[in-house]
Amino acid sequence: METPILILIATFILFLLMNVPIAVGIGLSTLITLFYIGNLDLAAQACAQRLATGIDEFALLAIPFFILSGLLMGKGGIARRLIDFANALVGHFTGGLSYVNVLTCMLFGSISGSSVAAVSSVGGFMIPEMNKKGYGNEFNVSVTTTAATTGLMIPPSNIMIVYALVATESVAAMFMAGVFPGILFGLFLMVVCGIISKRRGYGAGDKVAPLLVLWKFLVAVPCLLLMVIILGGILLGYFTATEAAAVAVVYSFVLAVVVYREVKIRDLPGILLQCGITTAVVMLLVGTSTAMSWMMARENIPQDVSKALLGLSENSFVIFLVINALLLFVGTFMDMTPAVLIFAPIFLPVVKSLGMHPVHFGAIMVANLCIGICTPPVGTCLFVGCGVGNTTIAKVFRHIIPFYIAMIAALMLVTYIPALSMWLPVKLKLIGGG
Repeated sequence: METPILILIATFILFLLMNVPIAVGIGLSTLITLFYIGNLDLAAQACAQRLATGIDEFALLAIPFFILSGLLMGKGGIARRLIDFANALVGHFTGGLSYVNVLTCMLFGSISGSSVAAVSSVGGFMIPEMNKKGYGNEFNVSVTTTAATTGLMIPPSNIMIVYALVATESVAAMFMAGVFPGILFGLFLMVVCGIISKRRGYGAGDKVAPLLVLWKFLVAVPCLLLMVIILGGILLGYFTATEAAAVAVVYSFVLAVVVYREVKIRDLPGILLQCGITTAVVMLLVGTSTAMSWMMARENIPQDVSKALLGLSENSFVIFLVINALLLFVGTFMDMTPAVLIFAPIFLPVVKSLGMHPVHFGAIMVANLCIGICTPPVGTCLFVGCGVGNTTIAKVFRHIIPFYIAMIAALMLVTYIPALSMWLPVKLKLIGGG
């Protein structure tokens, strides 16, 4: 391995071990490597230029809008209405509250576009409620933590926008590619919930009258309409993904402030400040990751990795398995945005040479990284879930393993059955049929 690459990897790992913020660590390791290759002025100029050009993309404007929309939804009482609907729908089954948890996380995560918001909003209500009904606390935290990640696959999804930018694919195609994988992950998690609930005797709720189910659905319809408006508008050509994000903000504002009245005008400055901080963090990650990706391309890392992987085996099944293992490993210590920006350009040449469509690989990559955000040591959702459930990762880990197995099983299906992610984009003519 060439010296510059060793310096890049070593410094990046060192900064991670030192608990340096990942965006800063990425930028510093790139700067140090560039300084080794050339002079300091050239290194600083190149790094600054790549950082600036990395965020100079129209498609990235959708991210702050979706973040703001998610914050308004999260504070606007949306989670409670979705919980009521899910409870009326599936709460009467054995282990019903765990199904309610998964279903609500899927709905809320997709509407808010944030797995952390899903853990805190849904978990803040569901975990104590499940505890009262005799469900084990660590089981409840495991359900919420893993289920919250499904919303990152089901559109709208910020990470899908980032991948679409890297792979130069349609955002709408990526949105559609995540629908069935997200639902599949949710169903697999429900299967685990059902098995564990039956073994441990977790009780069922009272059966709800059909009319009440209908009423709870009607109450939740305004919340669910956000997905319909966004996806329908994009697919029908009324607006782009970025414009759809702006529409989502307007709709969320009306719902949270005017209709439900759970967000007051005096709350808006705080929400806007939080949106600005989150957006700044995301954009810094995008910028520094773009600089690192450029550095890796300059040193021919994608080509070298491609040759190494293709040299492992002539069997595409084996190579896809290795790529999944590497992405699962990456997801355990790296945030989703820099992981996509850095590793998508490395693996895309490999999967393309094996005949995999970039949209299919995007669904696989996001699914891998969704598993990563609920695994230690850097599992954001896991940390938040443990905080909400007032427990520790050590106590939760044994209980969450069956959910990891279910998610990996779903990942394998998404990897080796292309139709799960490709059928909708092809059917809607967002990509070709190849």
